[in-house]
Amino acid sequence: MLYPRSSESRVVNTLDGMWSFRMDDSPSRDQGFTDQWWTKPLKQTGDVIPMAVPSSYNDVTADRAVRDFVGWAWYETDFFVSSDWQDRVVSLRFGSVHYYAMVWVNGQEAVRHNGGHLPFEGVINDMVNWTSSNRLTVAVNNTLTPLTLPPGSIEWQKDTSRYPDGYFVQNLQMDFFNYAGIHRHVQIYTKPRINIDDIIIVTDIQGDNGIVNYNVTLAGNGDQSVSVKINVLDADGAVVASSSRLSDQVVIVNVTLWWPWTMTTGTPAYMYTLQVMAGDDVYREPFGVRTVGVTSQGFLINSKPFYCHGVDKHEDSDIRGKGLDYPLIARDFYMLKWLGVNCFRSSHYPYAEEILDQADRQGIVVINECPGVGIRENNMGPENVAHHKEVMWEFVRRDKNRPAVVMWSTANEPRSDVPKAELYFGEVINYTRSLDPSRLVTFISNKDYNTDRAVKFVDVICFNRYYGWYKDTGHTEVIKLQLATDIKNWRKTHPTKPLLMSEYGAGTVAGLHQEPSYVFTEDYQVELMSEYHKVFDTYRAQYFTGELVWNFADFITAEGVTRVVGNKKGVLTRQRQPKASAHLLRDRYHAMFDSKYVPSNRYRYRYPKREEL
Repeated sequence: MLYPRSSESRVVNTLDGMWSFRMDDSPSRDQGFTDQWWTKPLKQTGDVIPMAVPSSYNDVTADRAVRDFVGWAWYETDFFVSSDWQDRVVSLRFGSVHYYAMVWVNGQEAVRHNGGHLPFEGVINDMVNWTSSNRLTVAVNNTLTPLTLPPGSIEWQKDTSRYPDGYFVQNLQMDFFNYAGIHRHVQIYTKPRINIDDIIIVTDIQGDNGIVNYNVTLAGNGDQSVSVKINVLDADGAVVASSSRLSDQVVIVNVTLWWPWTMTTGTPAYMYTLQVMAGDDVYREPFGVRTVGVTSQGFLINSKPFYCHGVDKHEDSDIRGKGLDYPLIARDFYMLKWLGVNCFRSSHYPYAEEILDQADRQGIVVINECPGVGIRENNMGPENVAHHKEVMWEFVRRDKNRPAVVMWSTANEPRSDVPKAELYFGEVINYTRSLDPSRLVTFISNKDYNTDRAVKFVDVICFNRYYGWYKDTGHTEVIKLQLATDIKNWRKTHPTKPLLMSEYGAGTVAGLHQEPSYVFTEDYQVELMSEYHKVFDTYRAQYFTGELVWNFADFITAEGVTRVVGNKKGVLTRQRQPKASAHLLRDRYHAMFDSKYVPSNRYRYRYPKREEL
């Protein structure tokens, strides 16, 4: 599924804006289907309110019932299409709807999709009115079950002496809020009847030249031959390679490689464009020339060792929840560069394509993670495997041409120490590798090196540890011993696989200080992170290949007594303002690649001794 891009042959219209919205709060949540709400204007079914698209609906209002709603919610808007489009393919595309979506145009079902975070679309030519307004209705269900990704469960309380009739709880197997709604762009776009359906680009390097292997798939042509012209354009639009075949290998002489911004003194993140002209259709796909590899000592970009000084992230912010927001994307990338970050992990789901566009163009490497967070043994049946593979197919197909993406993460903290895990993750990981052999594959482990049965399938061992926080709380003196012991034992058990610390950190309330340090203070977060850094520095010249702090910014979780208005492990607040630990991280990361950087030493994790003054 190619991203909708305007061209000489394609027109893209966006339906973002204020839509009509209502929740189906009937006890069984199925009144909308019983009464067929899609067959009439939504306001005729009951009271509606305005709702922003894209956004999560949860935090837009001041109503607890909206924030915590689980079940079917309904959206509606009107649109027009030009009569000039009748001889063209007209597609309706959703960037992401969480979790299950059904879509009707003028009362006719157009498309349905199972799974959040990824795009889907349908052709609507036979449903639209060409000379009058069209009604678009979308039903969204955020219920998580043992078969969804991420999984969850519904717990009904039937004791009406203690709970209201129809009372239930959505149990989560993840530590972030179950935001719901139409989260990304809704677009109508047109293309010729014979059109470019898909493009696959895989690059290589030979000496000073770049090798571009590409394959273009057409739709609508049947057996009809179509004239084809392929141009590779440099960043200035000049043609640097050409072909007249749908599938070919072309050479870029004296290529400019795609590098992470911290790995080159030249131009980072250099992007080319594959311009495809097939029949009457034109499409331009951006790409970078780079290679990814792995050795027992680490992983490589363009055959050079890459050390990930990174962060884990979330799509999460005030009011909009997980809704796409361009100012927020811009702020995040400014702060990533301010911190000196060269890598982030899309924990724990695929991020918006517009976010990955910036990673491509700003030279920040991405460990691209699917929504498989919190998978337990009862989520490892044949139906789960089939759905997981379906998600990975959609995920890889969406992001396969992105130079910033170096690794697919197939799950976060699954129950990977049980016999079922060997079958489940063996199948999912090998399937992902077959879809894209040009990148690495991993999953994120929180298990012991002796009990993690599924880690043998991965290219890089990514593991999460919270010494001094969830275990031995408040005792930073144990971190060096425990972390070093685990790293050495992982290496002993899996001597051919490099290691990456994919999570570590401590919850911190911004502005809270205490001497000596105490958990949840900014001082303790700095002290804890500093102890981890000492161990990282011992091993990063060997087989330790990266560090990702949890988390880039504070984010909202489900309500609970262990979370005070969300998870506070961010080095930034939810509003993207730095805590003391952000300055510690900034000094550390910039010193790794910039020999002229002068550390600020703005924050210390302890008061200096007299002789140090």
